[in-house]
Amino acid sequence: MLKKITSKLKDFFGAKKKKQQVSQPAVIKETQPHIRPAKIQSTPKTAGKHPPREPHKKESSGEFRKRTERQPQKRTTDIQPPKFINVEPWDVSEFKVPVADGKIRFHEFNLPKEIMRAIYDLGFQYCTPVQGETLEKSLAGEDVTAQAQTGTGKTAAFLITIFNHILKNPLEKKRSYGVPRALILAPTRELVLQIEKDARSLGKYVNCSILSILGGIDYGKQQKALHSQACDILICTPGRLIDFLQKKFVNLGKVEILIIDEADRMLDMGFIPDVKRIVLSTPSKSKRQTMFFSATVTGDVKRLADSWTRQAYEITIKPEDVTVQSIEQITYITTIEEKPTLLFNIIMQKKMERVLVFANRREEARRLKETFEAYGISCDFISGDVDQRQRIKRLENFREGKVRILVATDVASRGIHVEAISHVINYNMPQDVEEYVHRIGRTGRAGASGVSINFADEDDSHELQKLEDFLGKKIECTFPDESLLTPIPEIYKKLVPQKPKFSPRRNTGGNVRRNNPPRRRK
Repeated sequence: MLKKITSKLKDFFGAKKKKQQVSQPAVIKETQPHIRPAKIQSTPKTAGKHPPREPHKKESSGEFRKRTERQPQKRTTDIQPPKFINVEPWDVSEFKVPVADGKIRFHEFNLPKEIMRAIYDLGFQYCTPVQGETLEKSLAGEDVTAQAQTGTGKTAAFLITIFNHILKNPLEKKRSYGVPRALILAPTRELVLQIEKDARSLGKYVNCSILSILGGIDYGKQQKALHSQACDILICTPGRLIDFLQKKFVNLGKVEILIIDEADRMLDMGFIPDVKRIVLSTPSKSKRQTMFFSATVTGDVKRLADSWTRQAYEITIKPEDVTVQSIEQITYITTIEEKPTLLFNIIMQKKMERVLVFANRREEARRLKETFEAYGISCDFISGDVDQRQRIKRLENFREGKVRILVATDVASRGIHVEAISHVINYNMPQDVEEYVHRIGRTGRAGASGVSINFADEDDSHELQKLEDFLGKKIECTFPDESLLTPIPEIYKKLVPQKPKFSPRRNTGGNVRRNNPPRRRK
């Protein structure tokens, strides 16, 4: 009985499947006829025509080592042909400077024509005191130790020495990339960039390559430059140079001239261990020329200079000589409340166009910048926490006159050379008396005249006694005129942004939640 039932069920379901299978293929054949791909006919292989197989040759150990060993990178190349400088013919006789008592002309050093023409283009006529004393010894190959502040022309002194050496001692052999002939060490990035700019101005007629490496920017570009081009003059900060030395991107074994600039600042910033390691990577002091510059000479700085130089000629330019001769110094006795009004009136009434204002703290600098912008005066600021690219951009805007006022901390007190800075204003007296000379040295550079204005309030006035002891002279203080303390006009006060008052959040719909307590679920 069960067998009959199962057979009937099989017949029943089997018949339905057959009906479904008949209808579907008919439609497919009408709509999409199946086309078989044509077979590719291959030529029949003829027997006995195959080429004979080569016998396997066992590889020797020497051949295997030669095939698998890493090929050394070829970095030693010929000396790159110097760039062709298309200039009009020029003769030193066109550079006419009259003889003056107590002044030294550049003509007296018998410099090459390429250097003299660059000096002529820059408008220099007479040497500064540090230039005159330095060049007399350095051009003869002697070591020099100079105590000189920024703004005395020491950068031009050692750059002229380097270019004179390169021109009179051309290379005869091949040399590798990343092997400089002259090395210049500076403590800050801004000073490195300033030295590079001065080097390109003084060496624009000299066929040599100049490269600067510094932290904060362009690590890959600097590494690529060291790998792809010869380097005659290398200007760098100690930290980035140590990094490249560890990775063997730089070889200091053939340095002919070593320049250490702002050695006292390096000591203060803790760079001396790095500098010692760099100096040990260069040839011994008997096989190189060393020039050592420092704004102040303490016992530690003196010991470093003696250990890195050989019978160096010592030059001293006292701080008071720089500040008295070229810079007019004005110190106002004021209060913290009067300082913003005094600063505004001095700039507006005297119509100052390019002013550098120094503040001790970055918050103070940022607040001054916002206040000046609120008054409608173009202003910017730089400090240690500002990105390096932004610092360079802001300094260039100030240099080109796009910004009227630049507020800065002591990061800009050294190495920033901007033409035509007429006034430097110390909104806060520096806590380190040595920084005072570097601050006011931003104006009155290379013998030009300048004005320094200091604000001594109840918080900063105690710094005057330490500053007088450092300079060895009395600082004359005065009270500001009543005209400089007149209230700021209301039209400017309205522009000053006010701090927003607290206002409760409004319910504007959407997903904003009300302050009502949540409902309970039932």
